[in-house]
Amino acid sequence: MKLSAAIFTSIGLCLSFFLTSTAPAETPAPKVTLSASVDHPNAIYHKGETVTFVLKLESNGKPATEGEISWVITKDGLPLNQSGKAKVENGVAKVQGTLDEPGFLQIQANYRPDAKAAPISAMAGAGIDPTEIARSMPAPSDFDAYWTAEKEKLAAVPGNPRLTPVKSTSDQVDSFDVQVNSVGAPVSGYFARPKGAAEKALPIILTVHGAGVRSSNLGSAVGWANRGFLAMDVNAHGLPNGKPEDFYKKLADGDLKDYRTRGSQSRETIYFHDMFLRLVRSIDFLTAQPEWDGKNVVVYGSSQGGFQAIVAAALDPRVTFFAAGVPAGCDHSAQLLGRIAGWPKFAGANHSEQPDPEILKAASYYDTMNFAARSHAKGCIFTTGFIDRTCPPSSVYATYNQITIPKEIYNDIPSGHQNSPEATSAMVQAVLRAVGK
Repeated sequence: MKLSAAIFTSIGLCLSFFLTSTAPAETPAPKVTLSASVDHPNAIYHKGETVTFVLKLESNGKPATEGEISWVITKDGLPLNQSGKAKVENGVAKVQGTLDEPGFLQIQANYRPDAKAAPISAMAGAGIDPTEIARSMPAPSDFDAYWTAEKEKLAAVPGNPRLTPVKSTSDQVDSFDVQVNSVGAPVSGYFARPKGAAEKALPIILTVHGAGVRSSNLGSAVGWANRGFLAMDVNAHGLPNGKPEDFYKKLADGDLKDYRTRGSQSRETIYFHDMFLRLVRSIDFLTAQPEWDGKNVVVYGSSQGGFQAIVAAALDPRVTFFAAGVPAGCDHSAQLLGRIAGWPKFAGANHSEQPDPEILKAASYYDTMNFAARSHAKGCIFTTGFIDRTCPPSSVYATYNQITIPKEIYNDIPSGHQNSPEATSAMVQAVLRAVGK
């Protein structure tokens, strides 16, 4: 019996091995990708000109032999009643759209490998005479008087800067935590200067933050100091630096939640009021440093930081150059002309409704269109993503078109709300050229 059991066990193991080893392996599902682009390399067209969107569907890196792609074309995110389905031939489907006014067209394309699969998506954008996009609302008649009065209030507050040495991330740079009194919360940043810097030798760069709640960035300040700048990175809210991550998260979920639209009924209570005055106070501190060359002051930021960079160059004539990547704060009143406003969207995200006139009036004192027209810097650079749904390219161009100083814009054609490595490089190189480096 024991022998028989052993034999049967051996037979069972052999059969199991045979069945396992000869079972056909599962064929992996093909890797399907969808991409979108336009037929002009620079993605710029004229009013009424046909824009051809090219949709490419690939399976395992090769053109798909068949498929159907659903698509919707919008005016920078706003409905245009242009939608449909396109058949794929040799891996390509083409869709055409038009716009009879200056602005941007965007396509959202979706493909489902099968009914149960999640859609695979792609986007592309095209500019339609973007340098002709006009302002949506005139500046308030007392815009300059208002901000002059607010700066006078700031000037009445002694800065009393406090510098605390902090461990630098470079042995060639001295680093400090800096606190400077301002209207409301203080300027709170990290300041960095090259060791042994001579008096009147270095340009200034102030780097400012995008949306969110976080500490100042020591690495940013040190990085620019290593390039030969007096550099300071300031957080947007005047918060203490270097706290545990949970400290900032609690504020983001609590006291600073939805700060972007706080107090939007009045120019006196809009949250960005004190943030903007801290820009001037930051420059007060930096230009008081003996190492400043007395000539160059750069402000650099993206998104909310781009918003601040544009504002700083208007409020403070000491700014000689600014870099505004995918800037926020643009064209708050866009709805009046059937366009889409940029973040923070004071008048709300529902562009089918008429905006509150009181909110639009208050927001006009915080619109980059109005600040941009008042900049006396020697130059600037903007970037914009052609598929940006946070700071739409039409809103960025509405501001860019108000600039009267030497200017350039990097059209980041395939990008959303971000700076591609190429766009970032363009910003950095523009800054270095501006200060002669």
